[in-house]
Amino acid sequence: MPMADVRPFLEALAAANPDPRSELDYTDPYTLLIAVVLSAQTTDAGVNRATRTLFAEAPTPEAMVRLGVEGVGQHIRTLGLWQGKARNVVELSRLLIERHGGEVPRDREALEALPGVGRKTASVVLNVAFGESAMAVDTHIFRLGNRTGLAPGKTPREVEDALVRRIPPDMLRNAHHWLILHGRYVCKARVPECWRCVAAQWCRYPDKTPPPVEKPAKRKSP
Repeated sequence: MPMADVRPFLEALAAANPDPRSELDYTDPYTLLIAVVLSAQTTDAGVNRATRTLFAEAPTPEAMVRLGVEGVGQHIRTLGLWQGKARNVVELSRLLIERHGGEVPRDREALEALPGVGRKTASVVLNVAFGESAMAVDTHIFRLGNRTGLAPGKTPREVEDALVRRIPPDMLRNAHHWLILHGRYVCKARVPECWRCVAAQWCRYPDKTPPPVEKPAKRKSP
Protein backbone atom coordinates (compact mmCIF):
# COMPACT_ATOMS: atom_id res chain seq x y z
CA MET A 1 0.00 0.00 0.00
CA PRO A 2 1.49 3.36 -0.99
CA MET A 3 2.13 5.79 1.84
CA ALA A 4 -0.37 8.18 0.27
CA ASP A 5 -3.12 5.61 0.85
CA VAL A 6 -2.39 4.87 4.52
CA ARG A 7 -4.21 7.87 5.97
CA PRO A 8 -7.36 7.54 3.82
CA PHE A 9 -7.44 3.79 4.56
CA LEU A 10 -7.43 4.51 8.30
CA GLU A 11 -9.78 7.47 7.97
CA ALA A 12 -12.34 5.15 6.42
CA LEU A 13 -12.04 2.80 9.39
CA ALA A 14 -12.25 5.78 11.76
CA ALA A 15 -15.44 7.08 10.14
CA ALA A 16 -17.05 3.68 10.69
CA ASN A 17 -15.81 3.48 14.30
CA PRO A 18 -15.01 6.98 15.61
CA ASP A 19 -14.66 5.96 19.27
CA PRO A 20 -12.87 2.60 19.24
CA ARG A 21 -12.49 0.77 22.54
CA SER A 22 -11.16 -2.51 23.84
CA GLU A 23 -13.83 -5.20 24.09
CA LEU A 24 -12.36 -6.50 27.34
CA ASP A 25 -14.18 -5.51 30.53
CA TYR A 26 -11.97 -3.74 33.07
CA THR A 27 -12.12 -0.93 35.62
CA ASP A 28 -8.47 0.12 36.06
CA PRO A 29 -4.97 -0.70 34.81
CA TYR A 30 -4.73 -3.75 37.07
CA THR A 31 -7.94 -5.41 35.92
CA LEU A 32 -7.03 -4.57 32.32
CA LEU A 33 -3.63 -6.23 32.75
CA ILE A 34 -5.22 -9.37 34.17
CA ALA A 35 -7.85 -9.48 31.42
CA VAL A 36 -5.22 -9.18 28.69
CA VAL A 37 -3.07 -11.91 30.25
CA LEU A 38 -6.12 -14.17 30.34
CA SER A 39 -7.06 -13.37 26.73
CA ALA A 40 -4.24 -15.36 25.13
CA GLN A 41 -5.77 -17.94 22.76
CA THR A 42 -9.22 -17.05 24.10
CA THR A 43 -11.98 -14.74 22.91
CA ASP A 44 -12.65 -11.45 24.68
CA ALA A 45 -16.21 -12.58 25.32
CA GLY A 46 -14.94 -15.69 27.08
CA VAL A 47 -12.54 -13.63 29.20
CA ASN A 48 -15.32 -11.22 30.18
CA ARG A 49 -17.50 -14.09 31.38
CA ALA A 50 -14.66 -15.42 33.53
CA THR A 51 -13.52 -12.08 34.95
CA ARG A 52 -17.03 -11.04 35.92
CA THR A 53 -16.81 -13.31 38.97
CA LEU A 54 -13.00 -13.18 39.33
CA PHE A 55 -12.88 -9.38 39.65
CA ALA A 56 -15.87 -9.38 41.99
CA GLU A 57 -13.83 -11.48 44.40
CA ALA A 58 -10.32 -10.19 43.63
CA PRO A 59 -10.21 -6.67 42.13
CA THR A 60 -6.74 -5.84 43.50
CA PRO A 61 -3.31 -7.52 43.54
CA GLU A 62 -3.61 -8.11 47.28
CA ALA A 63 -6.97 -9.84 46.90
CA MET A 64 -5.70 -11.92 43.98
CA VAL A 65 -2.73 -13.18 46.01
CA ARG A 66 -5.06 -14.08 48.88
CA LEU A 67 -7.33 -15.94 46.46
CA GLY A 68 -4.40 -18.07 45.34
CA VAL A 69 -3.84 -20.24 42.30
CA GLU A 70 -6.60 -22.72 43.14
CA GLY A 71 -9.08 -19.95 43.85
CA VAL A 72 -8.27 -18.14 40.60
CA GLY A 73 -8.56 -21.41 38.74
CA GLN A 74 -12.14 -21.84 39.95
CA HIS A 75 -13.10 -18.70 38.02
CA ILE A 76 -11.17 -19.26 34.79
CA ARG A 77 -11.56 -22.98 34.05
CA THR A 78 -13.49 -22.18 30.89
CA LEU A 79 -10.45 -20.46 29.36
CA GLY A 80 -7.73 -22.13 27.34
CA LEU A 81 -4.48 -22.82 29.23
CA TRP A 82 -6.20 -21.85 32.46
CA GLN A 83 -3.79 -23.64 34.79
CA GLY A 84 -0.77 -21.67 33.60
CA LYS A 85 -2.79 -18.47 33.49
CA ALA A 86 -3.90 -18.93 37.10
CA ARG A 87 -0.28 -19.30 38.21
CA ASN A 88 0.79 -16.25 36.20
CA VAL A 89 -2.05 -14.08 37.51
CA VAL A 90 -1.19 -14.82 41.14
CA GLU A 91 2.57 -14.45 40.67
CA LEU A 92 2.36 -11.22 38.69
CA SER A 93 0.04 -9.83 41.37
CA ARG A 94 2.59 -10.73 44.04
CA LEU A 95 5.36 -9.06 42.04
CA LEU A 96 3.28 -5.92 41.55
CA ILE A 97 3.04 -5.65 45.33
CA GLU A 98 6.71 -6.48 45.87
CA ARG A 99 8.21 -4.31 43.14
CA HIS A 100 5.67 -1.59 42.36
CA GLY A 101 3.63 -0.96 45.49
CA GLY A 102 0.64 -2.77 44.02
CA GLU A 103 0.45 -0.46 41.00
CA VAL A 104 0.76 -1.41 37.33
CA PRO A 105 3.96 0.22 36.03
CA ARG A 106 3.84 2.55 33.06
CA ASP A 107 7.02 1.07 31.68
CA ARG A 108 7.41 -1.57 29.00
CA GLU A 109 10.46 -3.27 30.49
CA ALA A 110 8.84 -3.52 33.92
CA LEU A 111 5.63 -4.89 32.43
CA GLU A 112 7.42 -7.50 30.33
CA ALA A 113 9.28 -8.68 33.44
CA LEU A 114 5.97 -9.91 34.88
CA PRO A 115 4.87 -13.55 34.38
CA GLY A 116 2.58 -14.01 31.40
CA VAL A 117 3.27 -10.54 30.03
CA GLY A 118 4.93 -10.35 26.63
CA ARG A 119 5.39 -7.50 24.22
CA LYS A 120 1.82 -7.65 22.89
CA THR A 121 0.26 -7.59 26.37
CA ALA A 122 2.51 -4.75 27.47
CA SER A 123 1.57 -2.76 24.37
CA VAL A 124 -2.15 -3.21 25.04
CA VAL A 125 -1.76 -1.99 28.62
CA LEU A 126 0.37 0.99 27.59
CA ASN A 127 -2.11 1.91 24.87
CA VAL A 128 -5.43 1.36 26.63
CA ALA A 129 -4.60 2.11 30.27
CA PHE A 130 -2.02 4.86 29.83
CA GLY A 131 -2.92 6.40 26.47
CA GLU A 132 0.39 5.72 24.77
CA SER A 133 0.70 5.15 21.03
CA ALA A 134 1.78 1.55 21.40
CA MET A 135 0.89 -0.92 18.67
CA ALA A 136 0.02 -4.41 19.88
CA VAL A 137 0.17 -6.89 17.00
CA ASP A 138 -2.18 -9.80 17.53
CA THR A 139 -3.26 -12.34 14.91
CA HIS A 140 -5.83 -9.91 13.45
CA ILE A 141 -3.37 -7.04 12.99
CA PHE A 142 -0.68 -9.37 11.68
CA ARG A 143 -3.13 -10.63 9.08
CA LEU A 144 -4.33 -7.16 8.09
CA GLY A 145 -0.83 -5.76 7.87
CA ASN A 146 0.06 -8.40 5.31
CA ARG A 147 -3.25 -8.87 3.51
CA THR A 148 -3.96 -5.19 2.87
CA GLY A 149 -0.37 -4.20 2.16
CA LEU A 150 -0.52 -1.70 5.01
CA ALA A 151 2.51 -3.16 6.80
CA PRO A 152 3.84 -6.43 5.40
CA GLY A 153 6.14 -8.48 7.61
CA LYS A 154 7.14 -12.05 8.33
CA THR A 155 6.91 -11.69 12.11
CA PRO A 156 4.67 -9.73 14.49
CA ARG A 157 7.59 -7.46 15.35
CA GLU A 158 8.24 -6.68 11.67
CA VAL A 159 4.58 -5.79 11.22
CA GLU A 160 4.61 -3.69 14.40
CA ASP A 161 7.68 -1.75 13.31
CA ALA A 162 6.19 -1.15 9.86
CA LEU A 163 2.91 0.08 11.34
CA VAL A 164 4.67 2.47 13.71
CA ARG A 165 6.77 3.74 10.82
CA ARG A 166 3.92 4.14 8.31
CA ILE A 167 0.87 5.21 10.34
CA PRO A 168 0.58 8.96 10.96
CA PRO A 169 1.47 9.68 14.62
CA ASP A 170 -1.90 11.30 15.32
CA MET A 171 -3.67 8.09 14.29
CA LEU A 172 -1.37 5.49 15.82
CA ARG A 173 -3.06 4.98 19.16
CA ASN A 174 -6.55 4.44 17.76
CA ALA A 175 -5.23 2.46 14.81
CA HIS A 176 -4.54 -0.38 17.24
CA HIS A 177 -8.29 -0.67 17.89
CA TRP A 178 -9.46 0.06 14.35
CA LEU A 179 -7.34 -2.72 12.93
CA ILE A 180 -8.16 -5.33 15.59
CA LEU A 181 -11.90 -4.74 15.33
CA HIS A 182 -11.81 -4.63 11.53
CA GLY A 183 -9.96 -7.94 11.48
CA ARG A 184 -12.33 -9.47 13.99
CA TYR A 185 -15.57 -8.54 12.25
CA VAL A 186 -14.86 -7.74 8.58
CA CYS A 187 -11.40 -8.78 7.34
CA LYS A 188 -11.80 -12.24 8.80
CA ALA A 189 -9.17 -14.95 8.67
CA ARG A 190 -10.92 -17.58 6.59
CA VAL A 191 -13.06 -15.45 4.28
CA PRO A 192 -12.66 -11.66 4.36
CA GLU A 193 -15.95 -9.85 3.82
CA CYS A 194 -14.51 -7.41 1.29
CA TRP A 195 -17.91 -6.42 -0.08
CA ARG A 196 -18.72 -4.58 3.14
CA CYS A 197 -15.24 -3.17 3.85
CA VAL A 198 -15.32 0.61 4.08
CA ALA A 199 -11.63 0.80 3.17
CA ALA A 200 -11.61 -1.67 0.27
CA GLN A 201 -10.61 0.89 -2.36
CA TRP A 202 -7.21 1.40 -0.71
CA CYS A 203 -6.61 -2.26 0.16
CA ARG A 204 -4.06 -4.14 -1.95
CA TYR A 205 -5.53 -7.61 -1.38
CA PRO A 206 -5.79 -9.06 -4.91
CA ASP A 207 -8.54 -11.63 -4.27
CA LYS A 208 -11.32 -9.46 -2.89
CA THR A 209 -14.43 -11.46 -2.15
CA PRO A 210 -17.75 -10.56 -3.79
CA PRO A 211 -21.06 -10.46 -1.91
CA PRO A 212 -22.56 -13.89 -1.31
CA VAL A 213 -25.12 -14.92 -3.89
CA GLU A 214 -28.55 -15.26 -2.40
CA LYS A 215 -30.22 -18.49 -3.35
CA PRO A 216 -33.72 -18.05 -4.73
CA ALA A 217 -36.43 -19.08 -2.33
CA LYS A 218 -37.87 -22.50 -3.06
CA ARG A 219 -41.38 -22.41 -4.42
CA LYS A 220 -43.88 -24.22 -2.35
CA SER A 221 -45.56 -27.17 -3.96
CA PRO A 222 -49.23 -26.56 -4.76
